[in-house]
Amino acid sequence: MLDDNTDLALVCYPGREGRYAEPPPRTWAELVEDATEAIRTVVTGPYVLFGHSMGGWVAFDVVQRLYEREENLPTSLVVSACNAPQRGLTERDRFPRAEDTDEELIAWMKTGGLLPEYVYTDSDLLAMAVELMRSDVSVRDTYHFTGGSAPVPVEMLYGADDAVIDPAAGEQWRAVCPSGLTVTTLPGGHFYTPDVWRRLPTRIAALTCALSTSD
Repeated sequence: MLDDNTDLALVCYPGREGRYAEPPPRTWAELVEDATEAIRTVVTGPYVLFGHSMGGWVAFDVVQRLYEREENLPTSLVVSACNAPQRGLTERDRFPRAEDTDEELIAWMKTGGLLPEYVYTDSDLLAMAVELMRSDVSVRDTYHFTGGSAPVPVEMLYGADDAVIDPAAGEQWRAVCPSGLTVTTLPGGHFYTPDVWRRLPTRIAALTCALSTSD
């Protein structure tokens, strides 16, 4: 649970949930620009920016764009279950893959608990979910590191049993985190454990308080 002075805000990508009628982004640049605008126009006070898996690279690029435009920066960036961006897209990061069958993509989503149970029993909803997953994979596969570094302190989180993460990921992230890096190992694989997700919002919110106090 978060305290009364802390809000949890989720960035919704085009093409899903409340933005279902909008076309999904076609490239990485479009996705990052959309997320940057969402944060720039909504957030006013201190905040921590969090991104998981592919979202970690999105968050990294968003912070750089905010910095370049002299916008309100987060007090900290938390990148979760993602390799260092300067490596570019490797075979380790292509998971799931564009060539996967629908059944393989559905199995991937089940493993991570990415969808409510009722979606798996509704053929129309399941087809929509697979289409969105393919869109995400297509956008991810356009990713290229464009240089730069994080202008704020970074915490890297990863699961102890996550086969996606390079063993040297912590040191690789350190090269693009001149403002400081903390590396934290959590229980579980790429999607951690349910208990980790219950505690994460409070843990991330605490970063804002700690950094504000230290200032």
